[in-house]
Amino acid sequence: MLISKPSKNKQPALSRLFVSVLGLLSLALTAWLLPGSGVGFAQGQAQAAPQAAPMVQGQVAGASSSGGYLIKVFFSRYPVSVETNPAAVYPVQRISPTLAVATFALQMLIAGPTPSERSVGLFSELNTLLSGPSDCTAPLPVGGPDFILMLNQRGYRSELGTATVRFCRQLSSPGTGADARVQAEITATLRQFSSIRRVVILTRDGHCFGDESGLDRCLS
Repeated sequence: MLISKPSKNKQPALSRLFVSVLGLLSLALTAWLLPGSGVGFAQGQAQAAPQAAPMVQGQVAGASSSGGYLIKVFFSRYPVSVETNPAAVYPVQRISPTLAVATFALQMLIAGPTPSERSVGLFSELNTLLSGPSDCTAPLPVGGPDFILMLNQRGYRSELGTATVRFCRQLSSPGTGADARVQAEITATLRQFSSIRRVVILTRDGHCFGDESGLDRCLS
């Protein structure tokens, strides 16, 4: 009579299965936490605008064939958004070299359009409004980012789907038209990411940008 013995490979096989399941869970978690998922805290310093890449419709933060992630930056445009509709914005494409695509998109908005984009009237209202030193220098002794981007927060209060941009430098606006363009550019640039549904913009002092009432209604 033959008596079957337990397989010596059973335990290693179970271990390999366990490791494989962990690997799949890790990949799924990584995909869920890709930028635009609304998870994180980032600081941004404007960089020189790279040459625009050809527009690829339907791709937002998708992988580029040349590496990086396809994003859009929304600029204002002369004369349309100045004379008729200050809130009108127009998208151009950039390739983010980093997973922090929302921060990179805002950096590119501050940096402004390329020469070829400027030739057709595109401009960034933010490009000339920021001045003075950054007050977000810690732990740096000098310098510092132009802004802090807080995801899933309204101001410093947790709120799913809301992104707060708090500027670290002085933001001086010449009037309501410029205010509208700044808000439209930032809001459209951030809301291209599906996890960001609402945008709050704060000045360096923590007050609602463009709110002349002094009530900070954007934080309500």
